Amino acid sequence: MAENQYVVFKLGKGEFGIDIMNVKEISSYEESISLPNTPSFIEGVINYRGNVIPIINLKKRLALGEFEVTKDTRIIVINLDEKEIGFIVDEASQTLRVNDEQIDPAPSFISGVDKKYITGVGKLDEKRLLILIDLKKILSADEIEEIQKLEV
Repeated sequence: MAENQYVVFKLGKGEFGIDIMNVKEISSYEESISLPNTPSFIEGVINYRGNVIPIINLKKRLALGEFEVTKDTRIIVINLDEKEIGFIVDEASQTLRVNDEQIDPAPSFISGVDKKYITGVGKLDEKRLLILIDLKKILSADEIEEIQKLEV
């Protein structure tokens, strides 16, 4: 039975998971510097270990309500085509091992763009579901190109 490890994060009331192998680091929230003429879900850029990286507000990108910074707000840093990108989440508190038998495919009522980045739904117990997503597929090719232009 295959088992994968996921970093669990929250956006509003929902719990999401991303494959731990795609996560470079989870860091405390730090305010980013806004850039002109960028899509609304790009918060700005931060200095991350000597590199300027774009910060994406995942709640805005997925249209999951208003964003509010709390003591639990985190930035999940991943590598996307050799470029580091940070995603702001409400909370990133744990890692979980989920075996393949606990994962259902993405529901059929999800269509279009959303379906490509939702890799499945993990059933953790009677009431707890984990939406498994691929952060590398959250952005369209055009959006990735736009972000790569942000090189400062």
